[in-house]
Amino acid sequence: MKTRAAVAREAGKPLSLETIDLDGPREGEVLVEIKATGICHTDEFTLSGGDPEGLFPSVLGHEGAGVVVEVGRNVTSLKKGDHVIPLYTPECRQCEYCLSRKTNLCVAIRATQGRGVMPDGTSRFSSGKDTVFHYMGTSTFSNFTVLPEIALAKIREDAPFDKVCYIGCGVTTGLGAVMNTAKVEAGARCVVFGLGGIGLNVIQGLRMVGAEMIVGVDINPRRKEMAEKFGMTHFVNPEEVEGDLVPYLVDLTKGGADYTFECIGNTKIMRQALECAHRGWGKSVIIGVAGSGQEISTRPFQLVTGRTWMGTAFGGARGRTDVPRIVDWYMDGKINIDSLITHVLPFKDINEGFDLMRRGESIRSVVVF
Repeated sequence: MKTRAAVAREAGKPLSLETIDLDGPREGEVLVEIKATGICHTDEFTLSGGDPEGLFPSVLGHEGAGVVVEVGRNVTSLKKGDHVIPLYTPECRQCEYCLSRKTNLCVAIRATQGRGVMPDGTSRFSSGKDTVFHYMGTSTFSNFTVLPEIALAKIREDAPFDKVCYIGCGVTTGLGAVMNTAKVEAGARCVVFGLGGIGLNVIQGLRMVGAEMIVGVDINPRRKEMAEKFGMTHFVNPEEVEGDLVPYLVDLTKGGADYTFECIGNTKIMRQALECAHRGWGKSVIIGVAGSGQEISTRPFQLVTGRTWMGTAFGGARGRTDVPRIVDWYMDGKINIDSLITHVLPFKDINEGFDLMRRGESIRSVVVF
């Protein structure tokens, strides 16, 4: 079949809007019509050429929502007409990682997913005689896409696609970093570095669990008002701080934060986030993805004296299990997604969504097909 897709042809160039070929689902696979997709910084990270796993040409996008059109052989948990959210972190419920209950990092299809192909080693996308690669196992920048059954969360049918698509990455990552990874308790003092689409959801999660002090750190003063709406209690612009940021934050949090979250992907800030965590028990969670070849560093003293450096992927959420629950939270009014979606664009304007993000003018842009 034919599908409209935004194809990343080469690093650093705008997406190419094309009509390409898409093969139907094979065994264990599902064909989905994507109704809406968010534009995430991770898509930009790959498009920029900074992603060590980035492949070209490929169909980017990993934050979508849509409807099942067709299922392949031996698909048992989904049927035509089901509403779904694609999962870049699948949940097979059978591999060693899933069965351990210690992590959400299912490895059932990790090897092929990283090579831009389906579990059988081939791509469903093509352009003429040329292969077009999948991205993060989802490729939601295509009106139609094929995914493994284990990479789809079935959701309720009354949930609006142009809102809940955001749960496919940003919302779940932010909330999950707080609830699943850090396990923040009521009364905690916390610092969040970066008040973009992830950071604001971290703040929302901190408010939900009852954190007492929520410090937001960002060089963009336009983020202050929105962050306060989501529960931020203190705003710090590093450019307005005299001297080193770390001692300033340690003083502000009365000895250091119980929990800190780095939501940018900057290795210098990752170090600051760790070092402003409280001596003896402070936990610092890395959410942002740094560029290829970059490394984090700190003095061993920072860790020997009781701080913990942690990382999280998809907020530690088990997609097929947890995503439907988060959709319910949204539909029940427990979480705010609408305010975070600052721009809704038609597919033809998808590159404008990237421009808005690069200029810091959007929290999340959603593209509708």
